[in-house]
Amino acid sequence: MKLRTVIYSGKVEIDNVPIFSCPTCNKSEVFPEVKPDLTGLIAQLGAQPDKQTLLFNECNEWADLLVEAKAEKRQTDQNAVEQMIDHRINKLLDLYLLAKSLNDEAWITDINKRLEQISRRILHT
Repeated sequence: MKLRTVIYSGKVEIDNVPIFSCPTCNKSEVFPEVKPDLTGLIAQLGAQPDKQTLLFNECNEWADLLVEAKAEKRQTDQNAVEQMIDHRINKLLDLYLLAKSLNDEAWITDINKRLEQISRRILHT
């Protein structure tokens, strides 16, 4: 798996999209856990988007975890990934408690969305 740039409509570069690439057949596929968020982002851009560059990891927890692992040169074996997931969930739950205490509904909604993104993989395993 690698972080790649996806180009939409020849105008929009979406950086840090997790992609599976097969070295044998050279076929590439978007990581299944992030596909709904990528298609949702593309739908928001519309048919005639302005030229721009977006960071996918700013709207997707899986991509953000992978960017973090790459930046820290962490191993991405199963145990390391599970530890990263646990740490991120705990961090999001702490932020949720803070957002709840502040009655910040927009922040609560964002945190819920991020927790749902992480749980997609957990539900598939």
